[in-house]
Amino acid sequence: MESRVISGATVRGIALPPKPAGRLTGNCSFPALKVTGKLSEGGNLIWGRQLRPAILLEGSPASVVSPVTKRETLRPCSAAASSPAGGSDSAGGAKVGFLEKYPALVTGFFFFMWYFLNVIFNILNKKIYNYFPYPYFVSVIHLFVGVIYCLLSWAVGLPKRAPIDSNLLKLLIPVAVCHALGHVTSNVSFAAVAVSFTHTIKALEPFFNAAASQFILGQQIPLTLWLSLAPVVIGVSMASLTELSFNWLGFISAMISNISFTYRSIYSKKAMTDMDSTNLYAYISIIALIVCIPPAVILEGPQLLKHGFSDAIAKVGMTKFLTDLFWVGMFYHLYNQLATNTLERVAPLTHAVGNVLKRVFVIGFSILVFGNKISLQTGIGTSIAIAGVAMYSFIKAKIEEEKRQMKAA
Repeated sequence: MESRVISGATVRGIALPPKPAGRLTGNCSFPALKVTGKLSEGGNLIWGRQLRPAILLEGSPASVVSPVTKRETLRPCSAAASSPAGGSDSAGGAKVGFLEKYPALVTGFFFFMWYFLNVIFNILNKKIYNYFPYPYFVSVIHLFVGVIYCLLSWAVGLPKRAPIDSNLLKLLIPVAVCHALGHVTSNVSFAAVAVSFTHTIKALEPFFNAAASQFILGQQIPLTLWLSLAPVVIGVSMASLTELSFNWLGFISAMISNISFTYRSIYSKKAMTDMDSTNLYAYISIIALIVCIPPAVILEGPQLLKHGFSDAIAKVGMTKFLTDLFWVGMFYHLYNQLATNTLERVAPLTHAVGNVLKRVFVIGFSILVFGNKISLQTGIGTSIAIAGVAMYSFIKAKIEEEKRQMKAA
């Protein structure tokens, strides 16, 4: 109650200064405060802070408290401290909104939408590759649609475009290059093998993320967390050995994607100190689009002009071909935007674990939609990998809880 009496109340229209550090005991006294202008104007500067009109009680006449020595310690009134009315939150405490009061619900909503949009993207993306197997060009379309979306959002001020300077640009270029490389290699893998197999390989991302966090960022990863990642590695290995759609192009591309996205997550977390995640991902998308265009033109350009576009239009028609490309690009941008917003709220390792759990939904829905057949060993290996992720998540949460308790103590 002492802190409420000192810092949360208003005495006769005058805002009291904040409570100094240390425990306050004894009688109550306050330094003299001089108020200038009308209280209703709300423009008075008291102790160097601009006060809003709602904070001041307009009906109370202004008066000056008896002067005391400038360095005298503030002492709370014992009577006021024991009075229920003396610590009323309505006097100076700010109201806490529902979203601020329950931040876990907001984070959960971000995770849910991230998962939902990612499932739709993967299904539509694989359907496109079944009649248009050009992953480099499709990767460019994904980013191109997202960039158009970002430019239109900036044009209407939702969100307002954040300025960028040369220093921030130097920081974002490596992130965007990793994003472009991870994106293209993921699509090469999606086009080469089953969606479920690509996501099984990409379940190794927490392992790469933990290694990068310890050996690059210098963060100590406990041995228990390393041991919990062992089932993930073993499970992915088992699933890969008997995967019916296995080929080396899909496997190697998925592994390169893991490494690329690991670096993207770590360095994106660093870049968020200067810019919000929405603007951050917009700039990353623009740079990544510029990076992805040359290889698409060089590697797939001649084939596309010769028969790629004509074959796709002959199979599904011009309207479906264009609408499929538009919507797959839109879903790609939205799910990545939500993934970046989620990363802003959690640690990189937690984000990596959430990314693996997301793959459970993608693998399950892809098997149902495309009817992919998997061997018994592949199913067992995938289950072991998911169990390892669950074990990792539990140990990670327990360690974080112990840290919070130590800080509170």
